[in-house]
Amino acid sequence: MDKVIAFPMMGNYYIPANYLFSKISDCKIMLAPKITSKTIELGAKNSPDFLCTPFKYTLGTYIECLENGANILIQMGGGCRYGYYYELQEKILSDLGYEFKYYNLVSKGHTDIKKIYNIMKEINPNLKKIRSLYHLLVTIKMVKFMDYIDNYIRENKAYEVNKGEFDETLNSMLDELKNVNGYMNLRKIIKKYKKKIKNIKINKPDNNIKIGIIGELYTLMEPFANNNIEETLINYGVEIKRFTNVTYLLFEKCKKSKKYLKKLNNIKYKMGADAMDNIYYTKYLIDNNYDGIIHIKSSFCTPEIGSMGIINKMCEENNMPVLFMSMDANTSSVGFETRIEAFYDMIEMRKKNE
Repeated sequence: MDKVIAFPMMGNYYIPANYLFSKISDCKIMLAPKITSKTIELGAKNSPDFLCTPFKYTLGTYIECLENGANILIQMGGGCRYGYYYELQEKILSDLGYEFKYYNLVSKGHTDIKKIYNIMKEINPNLKKIRSLYHLLVTIKMVKFMDYIDNYIRENKAYEVNKGEFDETLNSMLDELKNVNGYMNLRKIIKKYKKKIKNIKINKPDNNIKIGIIGELYTLMEPFANNNIEETLINYGVEIKRFTNVTYLLFEKCKKSKKYLKKLNNIKYKMGADAMDNIYYTKYLIDNNYDGIIHIKSSFCTPEIGSMGIINKMCEENNMPVLFMSMDANTSSVGFETRIEAFYDMIEMRKKNE
């Protein structure tokens, strides 16, 4: 039987993940279907009610992949109780009658390079250390480049002179990244698109509206999970600041979190997952005169529930508008967009009065 690897979708990060697994394994790589209402129905139907939404999204994705012929499942998330969900997901999928291997690449909330190598060695006994290290470094560079471009787009897309130019450039870049064959090829793509993205004409007003988006990492990074909130805000003409991405989570969080904790007077402990980070981001957004903060999380996300009271108090004390939004499998897109629109209108009126 052919080995077929599948992993959950999260934004465009499937592209570097696909590159890595295709280069260091001898398996077929199945790209998970995009998340739809069917995915959520499958996940919610087979999940305990009070587990957080990412559990249900990823479980639904795994079921769809297994139905399409996958037999090796990879989990790459962790950092909170989600990092322990793989055992429960494995049990649920086994009880449903599927035959598969399930590997979790995260250990105790942290990426463990040695563990990843050992897992891939089990999947592909012919794997060589030098070869795998080379492709891992290419993957890391690709992820960092993608995050760099995404950050630039969030800050400037609302003000493009020729509408659609950012999307066209981004889609072209992603198409080329899907066919990367090594470091030198990637380097050319990076050089090409750094120049192209910076050459897009923008007309950003001096007194533009700036909103920071903070919250639970999966809901922040998977557009379907947050009803494509970034695109909604961009259509209103908003400059967006989002701190959380894969570059931060894998390569910066460990060091920066310690610095953040020292700069906060209102907490003494990290609180789990990204809760403490989001409290620091609130301080940053207040200190840098942003116009509003949107905090989004999946339902039943315990660390973020713990942070919300502190964030709300900080915003009240500093006259900073804040909107808290909880996303679950039944969140109405209409109600969601209405709340975003009302929040934007309130900020716009404040801005005009100032």
